[in-house]
Amino acid sequence: MAAESDIELLVRAARAAGHVALTFRGAAQSWTKDDGTPVSEADLAANEALRTILMGARPGYGWLSEEDGRASGGPLSFIVDPIDGTRAYMRGDTYWTVVAAVLDGGRPVAGVIYRPFVDTLYCARLGGGATRNGRPVHVSGRQELRDARVALPGPLYRDGGFETAGVVRAHNVSSLALRLAKAGEGRLDAVITKSGPHHWDLAAADLFVHEAGGTLTNLSGETLDYAAETTSHGAVFAGTPYLAEPLRRMAARHDAAA
Repeated sequence: MAAESDIELLVRAARAAGHVALTFRGAAQSWTKDDGTPVSEADLAANEALRTILMGARPGYGWLSEEDGRASGGPLSFIVDPIDGTRAYMRGDTYWTVVAAVLDGGRPVAGVIYRPFVDTLYCARLGGGATRNGRPVHVSGRQELRDARVALPGPLYRDGGFETAGVVRAHNVSSLALRLAKAGEGRLDAVITKSGPHHWDLAAADLFVHEAGGTLTNLSGETLDYAAETTSHGAVFAGTPYLAEPLRRMAARHDAAA
């Protein structure tokens, strides 16, 4: 039998963690972490499922999780968010995901974003393209700002010139990874985040968007380094490369004026 690849391992772990999270639906106890963000019993149980499967199969890999921090290893490492969209999960919304990736030298080489409630699986492997439930996907080909569907913060949309330019503000979803995946599959033309997303929010989606023919960068157009000790990032752009420059420029100008 062939050895299980990293992407196959990530899929197996994400599905298992998603099943664990579903068993808690409506019954998980929750509290607030020191940084003011919520966490629940389900987050921790899903995290343990991920750790058990992933580190059990690849004990030499490093580890970085939103819920239990960083552990050193070899040049390869796992990076996970057991429940991306905890607030949505706790209020009974379905827009939460299990996110996991493998990093090599600070960049993702395999990644999955799994939405358990509807059994939707987004996968990407470096050089292998991006898929949604096994079917290849691509970013949109839109080249005009007018009628471009962009997920972005309300104040940025109102005050940054986007509405005037004819950009359509897309409905927001709580899981940032899922939002970014929607840009990768072309359901959104772009996503612009507010400042503050972390490594574990972005890494799997970063690979997914790039493998779908798109781009994911900071507002200066630089790729992100997931090996950095500081895990938080400034605002991020993701989506079709045709709109990257004008949308990044508008967002950066708004940030500078704020």
